[in-house]
Amino acid sequence: MSKLKKTALHNLHLKLHAKMVPFAGYEMPVSYGPGIIQEHLRCRSQAGLFDISHMGQCFISGASAAQYFEKLTPSNIVDLQAGQLKYALLTNNDGGIIDDIILFRQSSGFLVIVNAACKEKDFLHFKQHLPDSCEFTPLQNQALLALQGPAAADVMEQLNQQTSKLSFMQGCETEIDGMPCFISRCGYTGEDGFEISIANQYAEVLAEKLLAFGQVSPIGLGARDTLRLEAGLSLYGHEISESISPVEAGLKWTFRKQAAEFSGANIIQSHLKSAPPRKRVGLVVEGKIPIRQNTELFDSQGNNIGFVTSGSFSPCLEKPIALALIDSTYSDQIVYAKVRNRTLTAHTSPLPFIPHRYQRS
Repeated sequence: MSKLKKTALHNLHLKLHAKMVPFAGYEMPVSYGPGIIQEHLRCRSQAGLFDISHMGQCFISGASAAQYFEKLTPSNIVDLQAGQLKYALLTNNDGGIIDDIILFRQSSGFLVIVNAACKEKDFLHFKQHLPDSCEFTPLQNQALLALQGPAAADVMEQLNQQTSKLSFMQGCETEIDGMPCFISRCGYTGEDGFEISIANQYAEVLAEKLLAFGQVSPIGLGARDTLRLEAGLSLYGHEISESISPVEAGLKWTFRKQAAEFSGANIIQSHLKSAPPRKRVGLVVEGKIPIRQNTELFDSQGNNIGFVTSGSFSPCLEKPIALALIDSTYSDQIVYAKVRNRTLTAHTSPLPFIPHRYQRS
């Protein structure tokens, strides 16, 4: 087993008595003293600080960079203006999803954020398809912090007033107390918040500045997962993968009109024109027992209709919830699952489970 990597905030996590676990090749905090449920509720009511430095960051520059990305993703990249962000999907020839990424357009190119588990294959994918007019630069010495929750905007404004002018999916290149950084107004919790890309050498200093505010608490990956689940947001390897199409995953809203040059376009367009084989749904489970990933789902006659992609207990709803992929023709609002020799009943639910609170202009 290869040695686990450490982020620039590793020593701070230990000082804060984090419970550390292996995740995507890194040693990461899953929770701190209060535990996952309290951390989750803290983010919903105040603000939480997440170390997401395990995610991949790179910079792609060149006059044709936007056109290059439109051959890798069905999203509209050419029209993206400097200071704007775009959630986009990298697709493969089979119509599946290689990864979901964030593109942050700047005057000189794109800052690209990719999932930790997909970092190596994404970077190879970029380099293999990169035209001579573009340059790929991995940002190996860059940390990434996320500040999420209703108090995040007030905290950030005290550190950098420029952030108060940002709306959801906008960003800026700026400084905090002389430390250069890229700040974007986005996140993975459904709450208003910010992500800050900053050099490793400044990461712990910045984290301690943020934690000095009474509203801010450190939060681990455990609560990050339950927060994104309540927000109905997809996770790579769960709701999205190389065998799940963007239409099945409920992500056709990311497409530009008449997109046709990206990988797997023929298969994905066929899913757009007629129902795909499967569809993503939200589930609220009766009782207190969660239904976890890969649990099979059945109709009232015992026929298999799909499976759970993510499932956990919702601290805000105080009941188990799940995301699932089911047969696109299934129209009943009740599904059944077998857990430990018990049959559990779940009801389909609109997504998100908890309303998003993004700051939109």
